[in-house]
Amino acid sequence: MKKYLYILIGIVSIASVNGQELESLIQQAELNNPEIQAFELRYNIASERVNEVNTLPNTEVSAGLFVSEPETRTGAQKARFSAKQMIPWFGTITARENYASSLADAQYEELVIVKRKLALSVSQSYYRLFSIRAKQSVLDENIELLETYERLALTSVEVGNASAVDVLRLQIRQNELLQQKEVLEQEYLAEQTLFNNLLNRDEQTQVEVYEGLTVPEQDPITEEGSLDLHPELLKYDKLYESVEQSEILNQKEALPNLGFGLDYVPVAERPDMSFDDNGKDILMPMVVSIPIFNNKYKSISQQNKLRQEEITAQKQERRNKLETLLSEAINNRMAARIRFRTQTKNIGQAKDGEEILIKSYETGTIDFNDVLDIQELQLRFQINRIESIKGYFVQSAIINYLRS
Repeated sequence: MKKYLYILIGIVSIASVNGQELESLIQQAELNNPEIQAFELRYNIASERVNEVNTLPNTEVSAGLFVSEPETRTGAQKARFSAKQMIPWFGTITARENYASSLADAQYEELVIVKRKLALSVSQSYYRLFSIRAKQSVLDENIELLETYERLALTSVEVGNASAVDVLRLQIRQNELLQQKEVLEQEYLAEQTLFNNLLNRDEQTQVEVYEGLTVPEQDPITEEGSLDLHPELLKYDKLYESVEQSEILNQKEALPNLGFGLDYVPVAERPDMSFDDNGKDILMPMVVSIPIFNNKYKSISQQNKLRQEEITAQKQERRNKLETLLSEAINNRMAARIRFRTQTKNIGQAKDGEEILIKSYETGTIDFNDVLDIQELQLRFQINRIESIKGYFVQSAIINYLRS
């Protein structure tokens, strides 16, 4: 098996403080996921086929008695015994081994691809879980904030600086946030089920995610790999090579087969005659088998040529898609960073507005309509920032999938 460096998508290795490490979860998924196990079995089957083709054809041995004994000049033929061993032309068995090995190599690339895709799916699901949990935390903070404003409003009602309607509006807003939190809890349970299924474990298993994720000041430094070395493209190289080996095997099989065999027919003596060859047994050797009609092998050669052209076109088409995906992921990650910075700035300004409202309350001039407006803005900015963090790491996972 060739050496291949498979880099796990571990963007959140810093998440080991309070949550499960993403890298360890990916490793667990690789060990337990039934799709991975199925592809590993396919690869093992393809590898075992190398041993299957490294054999000679079965030796043919046969025996038979003549029901009606044919008479010959030297006597009656009593039975026939045959033994035959066919031997492929020199190098044919090696060509078969090389062809089977090339198919196993192509199957190995399929295994690498499905492992990468699984790691990507686990990572993306993990980030969605983070996003839901972070949004729930933000909602809790805003509910507590509204409760504080509600107490302020009740106090203002007592002194005549606010109406009962202001209190009701604050309570209605709290109810809306509680509803959003409950909806998010259902989304979390659904995503948790998906995540656990990727790891092939109990759907109810609790998943602890690191809630301190944030967009780093600089993108992590990763070794950039060429797309030419990506397994989705290497797969086509291996398929192309397998067609080359198929053609070499085809040329070998078009050559004569060497055959060694012997037919033995015991002959009974003729009692009524006396001559030198009376009752002499018959021996008939077989030496070689020569293919007369080669149209089959010519057709296979033409098919192999067309297959190579098809694989070349498929590889170029897939390369174009991967380049597009990589470019989109890089641009989307940059956009996520921009959105993160903008929302962080907006949150700061919303906090400033909140402080101004609190100071206004001290002077007895607070407007609870402004309170609801600033709270709604602040919540929206916080949710958008969480989305930008999730987007940043999801796009980073895609970039790692393509570059690693």
